[in-house]
Amino acid sequence: MKLMHFHFGKDGGAERFYVHLVNALEELEVEQISVIRPQRTWRHTVENATEIIESHFRNLSFDRILLPLRMKRLANRWRPDAIMAWMPKGAKLMPDYSQAMRIVRLGDYPKKLEHFKNIDVVVCNTPGIAERVRKLGWTRGIEVISNFTPTEKVKPVSRTEMDTPQDAFVVTSMGRFVARKGFDVLIASLVNSPDTWLWLVGDGEDEQELKDQAQRLGVLERIRFAGWQTDTRPYVAASDVFAMASRHEPLGNVVLEAWAQDIPVISTRCEGPSWFMTDGENGLMVDIDDAEGFANSYEMLRNSNELVKKLVAGGRKKLESTFSEKAICDAYMELFNRKK
Repeated sequence: MKLMHFHFGKDGGAERFYVHLVNALEELEVEQISVIRPQRTWRHTVENATEIIESHFRNLSFDRILLPLRMKRLANRWRPDAIMAWMPKGAKLMPDYSQAMRIVRLGDYPKKLEHFKNIDVVVCNTPGIAERVRKLGWTRGIEVISNFTPTEKVKPVSRTEMDTPQDAFVVTSMGRFVARKGFDVLIASLVNSPDTWLWLVGDGEDEQELKDQAQRLGVLERIRFAGWQTDTRPYVAASDVFAMASRHEPLGNVVLEAWAQDIPVISTRCEGPSWFMTDGENGLMVDIDDAEGFANSYEMLRNSNELVKKLVAGGRKKLESTFSEKAICDAYMELFNRKK
């Protein structure tokens, strides 16, 4: 099996899943070539699993003209069984090479399908994204194949390293610091939860704005900005609760990562979690922008070990039944081998 990847995303959930999938497919003896952005912090984690070609593939660059020609020549020479574009930008690079199964993998709701002319099958990681693709008029193949995350438990980062009291009640969240992720809501939730500490793992254009908000609200001393981490699991594993306050989240891969570390999850009722989470069974769910709801949920979990155990067990069960590595890889392998 030979597989080509076109991946031009920024650091985030899609990138973490790309790393997981590439390494899992390597264990299945899939030969892989990947075109990715230069200077990715996670490049070293896939170097043994895939040959790497680096390119920004920007509109105002020579690569915008030359890279498509290079990829078409490479496909004709290497003869891949499948070519997988990650997100619409990757689809722009898809060569007119009909001998391979040509796939675009979507982790968010597309606005249009104009770059999908050379695509045979759209893979959506939630049913909601698949529904949007159909409504946009897509009549060719469509599959729903979600994400998986490594399920092994890791050693927690120390509270000392994070300059946090050993007995603190710690809430962790992670992602890009942009408005849609709702980190401002989690900061506001600390006002109504005076004994709670918040660890934010990630970076982004809103970081200074979030720090300014925390300073205004008088909660900055209880927040730790951990920066972007290649492996976020030790931070999640060290926390009492994982919180996701997204205003828009097609899936919510970070929830799966928290479940894998047996940490209870609180999430907003945005698109992805509303698909696979059940309030009170495998997590607690609050309304979007509801800072008080998050604070109340912290208190519920702080005061009930039984509830914590129930949510952890429910999260583990859902992770293993719906988002297992074997199930996801089997689905992709079946698709790569499918005859058009």
